[in-house]
Amino acid sequence: MVLKYIVQDDKYHTVKEVIKSYYNVSDRLLTKLKKNKHILLNNSFSNINSIIKLGDEIQINLDFEEESSNIIPKQMALDILFEDDSLIIINKSSNMAIHPSILHFENSLSNGLKYYFNSKNIKKKIRPVNRLDKDTSGIVVFAKNEYIQESLIKQMKSHDFKKEYYAILEGFIENKKQKIIAPISRKQNSIIEREVSEKGDFAVTHLELIKNFEYNNTKLAFVKFILETGRTHQIRVHSKYINHPILGDSLYGNSSILISRQALHAYKIDFIHPITKKNMEIIAPIPDDIKRIL
Repeated sequence: MVLKYIVQDDKYHTVKEVIKSYYNVSDRLLTKLKKNKHILLNNSFSNINSIIKLGDEIQINLDFEEESSNIIPKQMALDILFEDDSLIIINKSSNMAIHPSILHFENSLSNGLKYYFNSKNIKKKIRPVNRLDKDTSGIVVFAKNEYIQESLIKQMKSHDFKKEYYAILEGFIENKKQKIIAPISRKQNSIIEREVSEKGDFAVTHLELIKNFEYNNTKLAFVKFILETGRTHQIRVHSKYINHPILGDSLYGNSSILISRQALHAYKIDFIHPITKKNMEIIAPIPDDIKRIL
């Protein structure tokens, strides 16, 4: 992937100003581009402090041969929602970790993506942009280079990258809309579990009730969550905090005969494509184990 910029005014005076101000490239990536001579001015290798003039063309080559040698490729069916030269977006099933671990060394989503990349001769690192718990289904975004990953993470911090989740909660919800503001920290003496704590990090979750209903003599609420912050287990912790844990969430609530995991699904994302600058809306259909209850 090559970014091209043609100088049309006197807003920028050097190659570096275009790279840093227009493309917002990080210092780390800039150093990498310089070292590998991936910056061109009028088709010649350029010093980043070179003066530019009207009509000049600056090219930034973002293609590096990379390797995730610590990830074992494993053939698996991938539900690809979108793919181009910049990124690949996958609908992750439940009971699947994103990263390899001791318990999921060869059967994580990254293992499947590594196999897919190898089959397409795509020599790229596995770069997840967002994260989901193993038993949360839905949208996972992977960037195909460092620039795209940085760009999307910056959008998350500026709230231009929007995430919506569907969930089934225990009990009926009274208020149609709620804004849950409760700081989250790691629970003492636990590696995994989080809790609401005054010493925690600021966290905000927006809840919108879609419907209250009964299934198998159980009072439930189908809701939409929109995250304003992205703390670990945020939706699960905040659901417990308002006394409506997610159905099937054995860590923060109760296991259930109705579903074998927490009924939480990353349904939709909204972001600006870093290259085309177009607004992207990606939707992952509700999985069967949640749909069956609804």
